[in-house]
Amino acid sequence: MSSNDTPASPSDTAGLPADSPFRPERTNRDEAQQYVLPLVVHIEKAAPPARTDALRTAARAVLVILSDERSLGEGEWAQAMRDWQDARIRKVVRRARGAEWRKACALPGITVTGESAEVRVFPPVPLDGWPKELAKLQVSGTELDDPEPPAAPDATGPVLWLNPELDMSAGKEMAQVGHGAQLAWWELSEPERTAWREAGFPLSVATPGADRWRELTVSGLPVVEDAGFTEIAPGKTVVAEGAHRVGSLPPLRQP
Repeated sequence: MSSNDTPASPSDTAGLPADSPFRPERTNRDEAQQYVLPLVVHIEKAAPPARTDALRTAARAVLVILSDERSLGEGEWAQAMRDWQDARIRKVVRRARGAEWRKACALPGITVTGESAEVRVFPPVPLDGWPKELAKLQVSGTELDDPEPPAAPDATGPVLWLNPELDMSAGKEMAQVGHGAQLAWWELSEPERTAWREAGFPLSVATPGADRWRELTVSGLPVVEDAGFTEIAPGKTVVAEGAHRVGSLPPLRQP
């Protein structure tokens, strides 16, 4: 699902720079060429991924490309990543199966796997410059379910909390939690980022009760603000909580 959203910090934006991507109002970032981060979720009719796992995997995919050496310094994707982050932060989730998925996997990008989900993330492209293999993939109708109730979020790592009052497609939610993961990443120091990456970017996605959601939104934590272009009215969609805990995560054991 398309997400022409601006990740927003807590509601008080008075101290933010005039061109911050966190500001909901129009800024000079809107004058720059606009880029989008494409994500493709693998959905086969006979074996679709579980919804919560697809959300976690999409969020991790955003973190993986943000930290990839090709996205940093003089890497081959670094300029595209800079251009994307210098404008509004946009993500689009499309779905593919069969030959469509195989063609998508042949393009430069990174496939991230979860328990049942596969999500491939690609370096940013101009809004009107999608590769033909991705441009023809479906955006709408990405519906997934959890066959069993999701486990409680793991409080030892970051948690991306979804607004319980919203009804979003799985694709829309995948874009939203991707925004939340990116906000958490921006909160961290380089040593904390390294610790999170070496741990395999563990995170949880959960939906709190209404009272807990209200507490989260006024707690000073990073909040994603949706611009309201697709599916839902403008407003808060995700709170990123617990990013400070990544420094104590144990490194992922390699098989």
